[in-house]
This record gives sequence, structure tokens and C-alpha cells, in this order.
Amino acid sequence: MKPAPALITPALGLFLPLALVSSLLLAGCSEPSAPAATPTPSARPALSGATATDTGWIQLLIPMDDQAGQLLELAADRASAPRLATWAVECAEDHGSELARLRVLLLRMGLPDTNVHRGHDMPGMVTEADLARGRRLTGAAFDRFVLQELRDHLGQSRRVSRSAARSAGSGEVRRLAARIADTRTGQLRALPRVQE
Repeated sequence: MKPAPALITPALGLFLPLALVSSLLLAGCSEPSAPAATPTPSARPALSGATATDTGWIQLLIPMDDQAGQLLELAADRASAPRLATWAVECAEDHGSELARLRVLLLRMGLPDTNVHRGHDMPGMVTEADLARGRRLTGAAFDRFVLQELRDHLGQSRRVSRSAARSAGSGEVRRLAARIADTRTGQLRALPRVQE
């Protein structure tokens, strides 16, 4: 398990308030992300009722899902446990679907698709170093590593999504956050079975 960054204690990491995410965004810690597929502009109007909480949650979940998705794809190809490989494929599909919805909401908010958390080693974030380590591991060691990283990711993304489901300004954001939190609960419950 990765140690908590100096500015985020383990207790705070467990309950990362969206206010902190918003303050990070306002602090200007943004950098363009790698080119991503831009969603087709929607015929829907601008996102109604969106607040800084909505923005913070969306801009946190996009890199969390994107980077976890890369680890899931690696697990689908290289896991030694067949159930883990199958679960990774299903989980990667869920993450891809979530990313598409999140990016459409971001577009409707009039915001660019940039990774404002590039280089941040935050709770639940699969980092480039984690991905590099995963590429070096094989067999049971790889499986254990993937399971620990994904347990951290799923738990943290569920926590921040539950928070957004309660406090986001937009009803659409609250509903999506609640769906993602429910999906994460199911994914976490499946983890013990995929290790068999």
C-alpha cells in the first residue's frame, strides 16, 4: 500500500472532502492531459446547477478512472488468475462507460478535458510509477499488486462519489455520482471472489 502524501494524512485520505479537490483546482494545478477522444457535443443544454463541487468531482474522477482503466487493461491481459482477468475486462468496460459520461458533463460545463491532477499521488490514484511497476511484475505477485491498487482505487472513488451524490449542485451529477458509488460497492464485493 502506498504511503499517504505529506499533505494528505491517512485519515484525511479516507474522507477526502470535495472542498479540498475544489481548492486544488482553484490553486491552478492544471496541465494538459494526453490527447483524449473528445465527446461529440451534446444537443443537451449547458449543465444546470453545476457548482465547484461538481467540477472538482468530475475533474478528479476522470484521471482516477482513466489511470485505473490502464491497470485494468493490463490485468485483463496478464493476470494469472482467470477470474481476475475476466473481472478486469468487465470493470474496464464500466470505467470506460463512466469516463464517456464524465467527459460529456465536462463538455457541457464548458471546461477543457485537462488532467488537473497530473503527477499527484493521491489516495486511490493509480500513478505512472504504479503502472510501470505493474508492467514489471508477473504471476501471483502481479495479481496481488493489481488487487491492492484496485482495492484502493475502488474504495476512494466510492467515497468521493458518495460525497458528490450528497452535495453536488447538479441533479445529473448527483445521480451519476450515486450510480458510480453503487457500481464501486459491487466491484469491491467481487474482489474476494476474483482471487480464487
